[in-house]
Amino acid sequence: MKAVVRFFVNVMQKYLPDAYLFAVVLTLLAFLAAWGLTDSGFMKVVNSWGNGLWGILAFAMQMTLIVVTGHTMATSRPVKRFLSTLASIPKDNAGAGMLCAFVAGIASFINWGFGLIVAALLARELARKVRNMDYAFVVAAGYGGFIVWHGGLSGSIPLALATKGHIMEKVTNGIVPTTETIFCLPNLIITFLVIFTVPLLMKIIAPTGSDIRVLDPALLVDAEEPEEPKVKTPAQRLEYSRIITLLLGAMGVIYLAHYFYLNGALNLSLNIVIFVFMWLGIILHGTPIAYVRAVNEAIKGAGGIAVQFPLYGGIQGIMVGTGLGAMITNWFIGISTEVTFPFFTFIASGLLNFFVPSGGGHWVVMGPVNIPAAVELGASIPKTAMAISYGDQWTNMIQPFWALPLLGIAKLGAKDIMGYTVMIMFWAGIIFGVGLLVPW
Repeated sequence: MKAVVRFFVNVMQKYLPDAYLFAVVLTLLAFLAAWGLTDSGFMKVVNSWGNGLWGILAFAMQMTLIVVTGHTMATSRPVKRFLSTLASIPKDNAGAGMLCAFVAGIASFINWGFGLIVAALLARELARKVRNMDYAFVVAAGYGGFIVWHGGLSGSIPLALATKGHIMEKVTNGIVPTTETIFCLPNLIITFLVIFTVPLLMKIIAPTGSDIRVLDPALLVDAEEPEEPKVKTPAQRLEYSRIITLLLGAMGVIYLAHYFYLNGALNLSLNIVIFVFMWLGIILHGTPIAYVRAVNEAIKGAGGIAVQFPLYGGIQGIMVGTGLGAMITNWFIGISTEVTFPFFTFIASGLLNFFVPSGGGHWVVMGPVNIPAAVELGASIPKTAMAISYGDQWTNMIQPFWALPLLGIAKLGAKDIMGYTVMIMFWAGIIFGVGLLVPW
């Protein structure tokens, strides 16, 4: 097993390009495939790409804020102390990987954005606590916990189906409640089987001896906050005022309390997660100037998102605008039966995830094709929807798109972690595949 892991680690280190180049290569592949395999002319493909380029601009901003607010919150003293306590539990490299994978899995089940940030922050603290630890391995373990997000409380496809007015409402004869998707027993078994077994996998594949890659200590250095001046100007008195922070913090707390009262404690949208991270950071840093300085330091890790997300918007535009995504999906439908349809939907979804790694975009491409096909074949609609969800999260382990927020905080590249995450993908793929082939 460790020889296999060593092989993949070496392959990824040598051949996996920077995440930006990965997005560029996928753009060119999608362009050529759409031009050659569909009836779309050159300009149709160009226009589909251009029209989609900024289609996820708002989402890119949300992801940037996830990185910045999460990192800023983590640099506050109370959070550092908590993570330090949690990171004191494991005593070796394997234990650190197991803890990070399990905590990230639980956090990702609650909310995908929360899981990514928790994974990165815990990995950084573990690196400070655990001697002779392979930092890239532990960050990979944390990212591995993310593989369950679409079967969890923030899964965009099952939540879309449970929302009145969703795009397939006429085909499904109304909404599909989350009791038939997220909270159905088969999904909970599959999801928590992954959460509990991925840490065991990390124990097996944990590098030892000469395979451990020593961490560059510079990656863990946080900017030091300047000392508060003893004599302050009027402007500085405002900058260091804890009263201003308390007033602003109280406004945020009141808003969140009202929101959760109306919507439930577990109704965590992406915007609410950002809001929580931001306001916790404001409160925990104590003074306005301390928070501003922490934000200025955190923003350095968000550059990759700003550059790469428009490229994925363009790829999504090609897949939807030219019909290439529907063509790929229809090919798998053509070889399916009632029993195998969810499994082949899962495989098609995993393939499509390389080009459309957004859950919402995934649904736009596959939902209008797969759900009517499920009805025609007599397959389960909720099971088909979850098959799309599983495929979407499955190949994230070798698709660096969702790793960007985590890598921005961890200060690593995709090639540093994906030799390990490919093993997580293989293992989880077995669980997802078998789970979709048995009756629900």
